[in-house]
Amino acid sequence: MESKNKLLEIKPYTKKELAIIYGISPRCFYTWLKKIEPQVGPKTGKYYTLNQVRLIIKLIGLPGTVGE
Repeated sequence: MESKNKLLEIKPYTKKELAIIYGISPRCFYTWLKKIEPQVGPKTGKYYTLNQVRLIIKLIGLPGTVGE
């Protein structure tokens, strides 16, 4: 098995971009975000800030699958 190390760049992302990073549909990701939105706070324009992206990753977990 070949191991691929993927780095996640912490930068401002839209909800759609985060959904792609997590490998799920935007609709599913929006559902996940609804549960943590009070902790994360509102976006700045279209994007979540660096701190918000860090918090989303902390609350939801790192993107990826087990066994990759």
